[in-house]
Amino acid sequence: MGDGTMINEKKVLGTLGLAMKAGSVVSGEFMTEKSIRDGRAELVIVAEDASANTKKKFSDSCHYYHVPYAEYGDKDKLGNAVGKSFRASMAVTDKGFAASIGKNLNLEVTKYGKNEDL
Repeated sequence: MGDGTMINEKKVLGTLGLAMKAGSVVSGEFMTEKSIRDGRAELVIVAEDASANTKKKFSDSCHYYHVPYAEYGDKDKLGNAVGKSFRASMAVTDKGFAASIGKNLNLEVTKYGKNEDL
């Protein structure tokens, strides 16, 4: 990983797991959407294998509410990281965890929101 552009999957998924244990992750479509609207979402992650409809919905919502948005991993990986079966969407509600995950996702893949604030 000499060039530093590789996404560190172990760190991303590990940090998601820690954030979940700390109560700083909400997952599933309804809860993720609610956290965006409530202003609690610091980072939204949508699985790359989520439907185009799901991606558009969260992408638009994050754009409107200025929440950093990333498409990463698949539903199984994201679900396993937080101890659930599979998850197409989740929101990290803690700024510290969001910053750490955002850094490991290489912020250029994070759209909307104030990337410099992460």
